[in-house]
Amino acid sequence: MISYLKGIVAGIQNNNGHRYTLTLEVNGMGYDLQVPARLAQQLPDSGCEVQIFTHYQIREEIPLLYGFGSPGERDVFRHLLSVSGVGAALAIALLDTLELPDLVQAIIAGNLQLLIQSPGVGKKTAERICLELKSKLVEWRKTAGFFVATGGPAPGILEEVQMTLLALGYTANEVSHALHVVSEDIGLPKDAYVEEWIKQAISHLSSEYSQ
Repeated sequence: MISYLKGIVAGIQNNNGHRYTLTLEVNGMGYDLQVPARLAQQLPDSGCEVQIFTHYQIREEIPLLYGFGSPGERDVFRHLLSVSGVGAALAIALLDTLELPDLVQAIIAGNLQLLIQSPGVGKKTAERICLELKSKLVEWRKTAGFFVATGGPAPGILEEVQMTLLALGYTANEVSHALHVVSEDIGLPKDAYVEEWIKQAISHLSSEYSQ
């Protein structure tokens, strides 16, 4: 198995919208890796050295390499692949839609509203992911020493706040980031009113858009 590759970025190709291929030159050989859009956008320019954590898969007798920015992303990708009906494209879509800590927390908490924001993920698929992975990810984050941010509204009001912001047209990633900022930077109490969480989140998001 190839655990990771360290080499020079030779090129990044956008294939059909959200599908990206990274060509990595390692010791004179070029490797093509399927990578999430989030990673593709974070990679340095061609000629720079990077380390990419890999997952090797054979699909219809064709070998494929998938690349990730951290071992944690690769671990969660592999967990997602173990769920019936979830393929590589769907797993990458989930990793692209939510930051890794938010994705792990959404699965553990059974937050379907957040999961279905990923393209191709319906309610039944989200329910199956939560059912099959909740206990596995609880155990994984303990053994991996993986930190899940605890900021944001109290569980009893979290879903209402998220649903309202999503209905206003913000993306799942924008909503999660805004709630963390409101919690950590502004210091809004977890049990503050739903309206106050929404107001503060919109204020932060509006300032982000105006920059």
